[in-house]
Amino acid sequence: MKLGLSLAGLALLSLAPHLMAQGGTLDSAVERARLAFHGHDVPALVEGSDTVRLSIPGTATVVSLRPGQAQRLLEQYLGPSEERGLTLVGMRRLADDHAYAELERSYVVKGTSEERRERVILGFRWLGQTWCLREVRVTP
Repeated sequence: MKLGLSLAGLALLSLAPHLMAQGGTLDSAVERARLAFHGHDVPALVEGSDTVRLSIPGTATVVSLRPGQAQRLLEQYLGPSEERGLTLVGMRRLADDHAYAELERSYVVKGTSEERRERVILGFRWLGQTWCLREVRVTP
């Protein structure tokens, strides 16, 4: 049996250096975070963060947490919902090392059919060689 790479595999290999070079961009960090939030992949969302500030329904105040603590609260918040959409509304860079992305989330609570909408603000900070999640703020 001959081993070989498919055309798709060859294309991916040829793009790999370009994709890796793009890994540290704000655009790619926002898209990774959007996909993680939408897919309820909270470990991927907080990966690489040193602390995460949360302001989500069900929490009394804005608090800075270690990634593991933030992960547990975010999983509790996202768990009862089914995502319908999470659209990027805009991004804003406040400084060389701070930026925010605003998203519009639509979802339903499991077992219901009423679609709900809310704004999700994701704050990012440049840490070393990549943008990391620093804040999650959810408002109706």
